[in-house]
Amino acid sequence: MSASKPLLICVVGPTAIGKTRLAIQIAKVFSTEIISADSRQFFKEMKIGTAVPSNEELAEIPHHFIQNKSIFNDYSVGDFEIEALALLKNLFKEKNIVVMVGGSGLYVDAVIKGLDRFPHVPNEIRQKLNSELETAGIEYLQNELKSVDPIYFEKVDIQNPHRLIRALEIFRASGKTYSSFLKEKPKQRFFDTQFIGLTAAREIIYDRINKRVDLMMAEGLFEEAKNLYEYRKINALQTVGYREIFNFLDGKFSKEEAISEIKKNTRRFAKRQLTWFKKNTEIDWFDYQTDASEIIEFIKEKNALN
Repeated sequence: MSASKPLLICVVGPTAIGKTRLAIQIAKVFSTEIISADSRQFFKEMKIGTAVPSNEELAEIPHHFIQNKSIFNDYSVGDFEIEALALLKNLFKEKNIVVMVGGSGLYVDAVIKGLDRFPHVPNEIRQKLNSELETAGIEYLQNELKSVDPIYFEKVDIQNPHRLIRALEIFRASGKTYSSFLKEKPKQRFFDTQFIGLTAAREIIYDRINKRVDLMMAEGLFEEAKNLYEYRKINALQTVGYREIFNFLDGKFSKEEAISEIKKNTRRFAKRQLTWFKKNTEIDWFDYQTDASEIIEFIKEKNALN
């Protein structure tokens, strides 16, 4: 940590690993606030299926970017970058340390490294891809992306048609892969960053995911998704946990199959999260059972904090 810059402590890792609890414990010790970088917890209509922190957790520490938007608002990672940086400037006027937590690697990177700038895409290319999605199905787009940009194919949520279309429209418009626009040189920021990653053996992560999905069901995820069914085409709802229930409501799955699909797709999502974060050599990794006090001492020592 440089003498002149404040510190952003960034807690990352796969879903259901315990990031929220650790972030709260860190924020308490440093008397600071938390920014959520979870791209689905922004939306107030999606509470159960996005594992929003409980009311008790939210009451412990001030949180930002939790259920502050509507699924009916257009809200992009670029918007988040701008708003999060503006908030950090304000928070750092009062505090030397702020905590950011989330499993959405792109949103984390947008704040810390800056977004990549992509070429303009003519509307007709996007319209053609949307038409292909309707007529040929999502597998057609998945196969094309795997063929033209295998690097990004390994990173992206291939069940999200909006992400697939975004990558393919860049390729068709420019002749260059989406991954080639992902720059390696980060922007200079007005803060230093300490990454803390939580992880566990794969079978433990998967077991925690299965239990979390069962808890979401008990808390009413089916009812929450049912109330959103008429808006299922909205981008924000192209999310694991909602897509599968929409398929159940469309008669494509039984209820039991929908639950099984949610667990399977969440496990796949966790695998992609780990792939994304493991490429970041700045992350200091800890087992999910490591006591928070040990991690906090590590942060203090590494960043020369009193």
